[in-house]
Amino acid sequence: MKTTHSFMIVLVSSCLVLSVLAWKVLSWVWFKPRKLEKHLKQQGFKGNPYKLFYGDFKEIGTLFQEAYSKPISLSDDIVPRVIPHFLGTVNKYGKNAYLWFGPKPTMLIMDPEITRKVTQKMEIFQKPQFHPLSKLLAQGTLVYEGEKWAKHRKLLNQAFHMEKLKLMVPAFYKSASEMLSKWEEGISAKGSIELDVWPHLQTMTGDAISRTAFGSKYEKGRRIFELQTEQAQQLVKAVQSMYIPGLRFLPTKRNRRMKQIAKEVNDSIGEIIRTRLNALRTGEASDDDMLSLLLESSSQETDKEFGMTTKEIVEECKLFYFAGQETTAVLLVWTMILLSMYPDWQEHAREEVLQHFGTNIPDFDGLNRLRIVTMILHEVLRLYPPFPILGRTVAEETKPGNLTFLSGQLLTVPTILLHHDPEIWGEDVKEFKPERFADGVSHATKGQVVFFPFGWGPRICIGQNFAMLEAKLVLAMALQRFSLELSPSYSHAPYSAVTLQPQFGAHLILHKM
Repeated sequence: MKTTHSFMIVLVSSCLVLSVLAWKVLSWVWFKPRKLEKHLKQQGFKGNPYKLFYGDFKEIGTLFQEAYSKPISLSDDIVPRVIPHFLGTVNKYGKNAYLWFGPKPTMLIMDPEITRKVTQKMEIFQKPQFHPLSKLLAQGTLVYEGEKWAKHRKLLNQAFHMEKLKLMVPAFYKSASEMLSKWEEGISAKGSIELDVWPHLQTMTGDAISRTAFGSKYEKGRRIFELQTEQAQQLVKAVQSMYIPGLRFLPTKRNRRMKQIAKEVNDSIGEIIRTRLNALRTGEASDDDMLSLLLESSSQETDKEFGMTTKEIVEECKLFYFAGQETTAVLLVWTMILLSMYPDWQEHAREEVLQHFGTNIPDFDGLNRLRIVTMILHEVLRLYPPFPILGRTVAEETKPGNLTFLSGQLLTVPTILLHHDPEIWGEDVKEFKPERFADGVSHATKGQVVFFPFGWGPRICIGQNFAMLEAKLVLAMALQRFSLELSPSYSHAPYSAVTLQPQFGAHLILHKM
């Protein structure tokens, strides 16, 4: 009897556990999506009917496969190739639309006033974790919320102050000079060279990050850059696959490699940090780089709660590597491509550079006075924003305007769609016209939140001035030495690989000045 009784208890308990699990799964894949779908329709938003488990994933995969299958012409609109899923949804349902990422719908936010609120109220509209494996690439201020975010942002602000950035110009110059010298060495008897500048720019910006982050240890930083680049590529492949909860724990080839990379990066940065800390403790002069600034700023906090742990500094360094290198590299590559397409603007920029610097090394103050170059960079950022979309998660139910956002709701601000909206910028929105920014960004946008290549609000990219300064210096140095022309072998194929990159490279012909 006791055995039978025990068996019945186990059986009933097992049935209850299975029932609870079954209910949770059913709620996740059916009841919650249907409830959200009803709510979205009540808000006046439209989208495809929910499909069990997959949502719009299959259609999204097909759209991207078709978009990336071939390049486009120089005159074509790049949006259908970069975000075909969001564009298709807007074309079909209008600007108030939603898209299903599996059982979760994301609302498209294209109203400038709603965008302003979404980007400013960070306590309500928080950063989403778009994939569980993304934490292996970088965390830091990119994903932190609340007091932890505020603490890190305060410390990082000191490292990115304009006076500190001024000290980084020599590091930018060294990295750019090495790259440009290699280009000059390859010049043919005809005074020109044809090459794919994209990998060169990636290496150069990675090298600049290594120098500015780790100073005299930048050689070790180069290996970290290579690993972070591979980690980003692995993450893109993971995001393009349908994610099943718990899948990241399985010992798949990708999961094992991503964890191996994360460990090697963490160990390498950790070693550099320990060496630097020992130097600081013994009173040795430290390098005036970002790592030293972080360590000094953190150690100066009398309350340990307001300092950073070694692990947290490692994460900030990883984030600095990825965001800093990628952002500057893509800004430079699209600027060189567009100046090759528009030689008149290339000549205007070169005249300004020569007027300010001649053939001398560009200096910090002069770079900040480059008006035409700044206009060009802003227009490049409008047409080719480094991050084509911006995502948020609603932390608590809120009512911006006439809308009601439920807790847990996903929001997507399609940056590139707002940057390419003819209702905002005019019928010439697809054209490269730097004169839009002749009187500054505020005048060009009429004070609306419609131009945010580096984000907006409290979470605006802390490294935007870093990226702009480096881009100005590299561009000025390149224009002093070369004129740029598109190669016949260039294929125009912008695509989103976390950042907006040229899928088949950037083949240019460089003529010695």
